[in-house]
Amino acid sequence: MDYRDYYKVLGVEKSADDQEIKKAFRKLARKFHPDLHPGDKDAEKQFKELNEAYEVLSDADKRAKYDQLGSNYQQWQRNGGQNAGFNWADWSTQPGSSSGSYRPEFTEGSPEFSDFFSTIFGGGRTRETYKQPIKGRDLEQTIEITLEEAFKGTERVLNRGGKKKTIRIPPGSADGTRIRVTGEGETGYAGGASGDLFLIVTVKTTPDFERHDDDLYTDLKISLFTAVLGGEVQVATLSGNVKLRIPVGTQSGKTIRISDRGMPRLRQPDQRGDLYARVLIQVPTTLTDEERALFEQLANLANPTNLHGDHA
Repeated sequence: MDYRDYYKVLGVEKSADDQEIKKAFRKLARKFHPDLHPGDKDAEKQFKELNEAYEVLSDADKRAKYDQLGSNYQQWQRNGGQNAGFNWADWSTQPGSSSGSYRPEFTEGSPEFSDFFSTIFGGGRTRETYKQPIKGRDLEQTIEITLEEAFKGTERVLNRGGKKKTIRIPPGSADGTRIRVTGEGETGYAGGASGDLFLIVTVKTTPDFERHDDDLYTDLKISLFTAVLGGEVQVATLSGNVKLRIPVGTQSGKTIRISDRGMPRLRQPDQRGDLYARVLIQVPTTLTDEERALFEQLANLANPTNLHGDHA
């Protein structure tokens, strides 16, 4: 009778804790579950091996005995022993012992345990282990929205299995925002709950605004005269136009902050980021003769030593 490496079966280290063992078992059991592979004998065999390994490693007493057996078996092998020569009788469960006082009566389709398991541990929770509910896998799906929808919040209709469900996308959603839809993932096995569906938000870019976290940036084009003399202009925001006072002598590239006109904060929609308007001065490209003469006068006033210079 060969030794069985249950840690290898589950793909975990010998130092793995209970949660790691449980996680590994659930992942592999989901992969090889008979409900997913009807008639597949190889999958059924692997599923039974997983159940056997989990039966031992999830039970503190069985695991302690198994680890002690493993240490002795490895030592015996290092001393040059062969499989057939190992004294399994020293480790076998005797009739009436507390660790395994019965051998199960297997029914068709139940996961018979190996001779190795039966020798060391006797019976096991065959029916319970085989029928252990396994939750279905979580699924992900990308969903695209506009910046305006991200600002106000929006809805999408999810159609799965012929059933429609309205999903609310909250204000302030950004690239990577995850929206959980409970029970809309993969169907569970053996009575296990269905997994969840996670909608992963992506927000379309727009030429009007750049988004950095909850702040927005926009270009504000103003005339040369407004930049020099100052004045009042309209600035477009996602919640409507606002009036902005331009100081006298504003330089191109200056950034003006407009408080609370950015994106709402996710899960705190009453709080908002800011809007930053970057000033771009529009220089006239065509001038009448009168306008040109006036600009030349201004240039001469600004630099009286250059009366007949570059402006001729």
